[in-house]
Amino acid sequence: MLKRAMDVIGAVAGLLVLSPVLAVVALLVRWRLGRPVLFRQERLGLHEQPFQLIKFRTMIDARGPDGTLLPDADRLTPLGRRLRASSLDELPELWNIVRGEMSLVGPRPLPTGYRHRYRPPERARHQVRPGVTGWAQVRGRNTVDWDERLAMDVWYVRNRTLWLDLRILLRTVVAVLTRRGIMAEGEATMRVLRPEVAESADDP
Repeated sequence: MLKRAMDVIGAVAGLLVLSPVLAVVALLVRWRLGRPVLFRQERLGLHEQPFQLIKFRTMIDARGPDGTLLPDADRLTPLGRRLRASSLDELPELWNIVRGEMSLVGPRPLPTGYRHRYRPPERARHQVRPGVTGWAQVRGRNTVDWDERLAMDVWYVRNRTLWLDLRILLRTVVAVLTRRGIMAEGEATMRVLRPEVAESADDP
């Protein structure tokens, strides 16, 4: 209950204090990328229940001759790269916290299509609300391979305390300011988790 209270207070305070920043970013996205300004995607939350994650849009919907979306690297705009590098694209997730779908600190929420790709011990990451930042994010973010990242998520779930949350928040500020671990080498966005599993699973 104390963690939830801190989440709500922190998220509401963040929305109020950062409202000018939110407004400027929204205008820039509308001007450079058009509508919609917000990107919504179904992610897995507490107890693997789906919810709509909200972020600022960073990519365009460019498609090839066959109508399929181009690779992320071709759709990620210069503005999108700057928003991701500064983590400003994540700010709308504060509203997800107010709604009770996320926490300030916890394992990052992954797409619902990844549900079948976890190994059994890794499902423990869904015993808590997903977070805007987490233990894996301050220890390598997107440069860490999936096995290590999911192991760190499970470690957090089993060892979480309010003191650990505060440490993660402080280290997040440092990571954002130094822009550490934003993208893996050779990747425009986050690597796909075990894509080979999707061939035999009922993924959306």
